[in-house]
Amino acid sequence: MDVLSYYQNEHVRARMIEFLGGKTLDSASCMFLSQCDTDTEAGWDFKFPHELDYFLTQGIDVSRSLWDKRWLIAHLDLEYVNFDFPAEPYLDPDRSFLLQRPAELAIQKILLEQGISPLHVLSGRGHHFTWGISRDSTAFGKLVQIGHLPLHLEKKYAEPLAPVNKAIDHDLGSAYSGLALVMEFVAMLVKDLAQGDSLIPVELSAVEVPPQARGREMVSIDITEYGDLLNTRLIRIPFSVYLKPWQKLGILPDELRARIPPMVAIPLFEMDISEGINVMRDLDRAALLSTRAAVQIPDQSIQMLDLIRLYEKSQIAQFHDWFYSEEHHPVQLWPVTYDALSLENLPPCIQHILQFPNDLLLKPAGIRQVVRVMLSLGWHPRHIAGLIRSKFERDYGWGREWYFYDAATRADFYTRVFSGLIKTCRDDLDTFHCRAVKQMRYCFDEQPGCDLWEYKKSLQKRVRHERLAGRPFNRLFLPDEHF
Repeated sequence: MDVLSYYQNEHVRARMIEFLGGKTLDSASCMFLSQCDTDTEAGWDFKFPHELDYFLTQGIDVSRSLWDKRWLIAHLDLEYVNFDFPAEPYLDPDRSFLLQRPAELAIQKILLEQGISPLHVLSGRGHHFTWGISRDSTAFGKLVQIGHLPLHLEKKYAEPLAPVNKAIDHDLGSAYSGLALVMEFVAMLVKDLAQGDSLIPVELSAVEVPPQARGREMVSIDITEYGDLLNTRLIRIPFSVYLKPWQKLGILPDELRARIPPMVAIPLFEMDISEGINVMRDLDRAALLSTRAAVQIPDQSIQMLDLIRLYEKSQIAQFHDWFYSEEHHPVQLWPVTYDALSLENLPPCIQHILQFPNDLLLKPAGIRQVVRVMLSLGWHPRHIAGLIRSKFERDYGWGREWYFYDAATRADFYTRVFSGLIKTCRDDLDTFHCRAVKQMRYCFDEQPGCDLWEYKKSLQKRVRHERLAGRPFNRLFLPDEHF
């Protein structure tokens, strides 16, 4: 069976419509559809739900908007990432999924303890867990309360937004912001449970790590959709074909792409992972699965309330309150605040990242390195985010990037995640030294005498003595001198 024949299957089409939030295309609740993994430089290429056949008749992969008319959708993505051998999960899927197993089991355990039963979908590199929260539910109201919606974002959401030229109401924007905090908490719990049993690093987002058995490989708990605006993010539709190895041109050479079979995103229904991998790579078996496996996004509004309450009692919730206790400096003050930062006090790797932020600050590992160093110098994490935002909003050849996404939201998200891991001692800073930074390829100008040890020691002492964002400012914290 080829892709076009597969897409002509009535059951495949029915299941895809089901995931769009309706029994028919006219009743679908998602806001729009788009091809997966497209480049932001190309601008919006979207269709309305009733135009689903545009994708199917061309045999291309298709995703739906995270933005929905009736639901707030929770989505947790888990995937194997290899920075040196991107084809690894496609050429050896059994090993790649086996390496994710501790994190997969951790997700299932954490959600099950709160009674949450998500839709579990397999795709080319990993897992997707999806569930819905009714906008009429108590849980939605709680998320509105705990969300932090900055004034600029409140104004932006009130404007007609691409690609559908509609506004996002205040409560939905606030609830999405609140959901981001809860999902960040969940991801940290997953890391807590999974890392001890994992053979490779488990991180929040695809952050470079030192080489493992097969290069710089890791498991990413990917919650990065919460670092962007609701109208910009997508979820791959179950039973869509999976074209990432071919869509991301330049990542894989032609000879490797030729060895990868057609793939489909499938629900993990009445099968184990091994069988799921085989079905995912067989269009006939995937079509047969569509006759019996529903993919409606499950309503978990009641169960979600318990997860929110668990978050509210957590250490990370306290950290979030502290993070948002400060604001970015206003743009008009940047010349005397963020721009006035003396790079001479920073290690060469950080100087380089801040001088050449495109694309080093688009990479999570680049932001993490900046966060670690600036925290060691007494900066409040919200102002670290402000510093990063100031680079995003200056002309470093970003193209359409910050017309499409929101610089402040992106800077806040990554800074909050990485500083939260440090504040709660989940980041033991074991890669915060020059050898690891070189292995991760974030040492750009090795100089005699350059050493991150003093910065690491200062950060460890600040955490231990609760002196993050404390005096001395813009200096290393040495307890023998400062107590």
